[in-house]
Amino acid sequence: MKTLLVCTSVSHGNTRRVAEAMAEVLGARVVAPQEVAVADAAGHDLVGFGSGVFSQRMHADLLAFVRALPKSSGRAFVFATSGLPELPFAPFTRPLVRLLEGRGLAVEGTFTCRAFDTWAPFRPVGGINKQRPNAGDLTAARAFAGRLAE
Repeated sequence: MKTLLVCTSVSHGNTRRVAEAMAEVLGARVVAPQEVAVADAAGHDLVGFGSGVFSQRMHADLLAFVRALPKSSGRAFVFATSGLPELPFAPFTRPLVRLLEGRGLAVEGTFTCRAFDTWAPFRPVGGINKQRPNAGDLTAARAFAGRLAE
């Protein structure tokens, strides 16, 4: 299975670490949106799209990349890291899932985990989730990827 992970990880490398853990299981390449052509992404059997969360939103670079994808059929998944938990009534992954589905992709799941965050209100105390993603988070990411590979 030809797999690609498109990942925007700009603050502390949290999302990239999660993407690399998933890539180990999927035999995938991890790239930033700027490092891959939109047409190349469409040529894979499974594509993961991930970023850190900024003000309850996925990163703008990743969203712009997905908007540029040609309509096609294929499999996709979404992953994210965030300082605060995803809220059940307003999940930050939902807009990206809907965007991918609008491009014709079957979204097979989402994965989120907490991560080190130094966003403005947390900066005075040195940030939150200083040890995350931790070994347990990366194990969970690998398990999620394993289910996608089945």
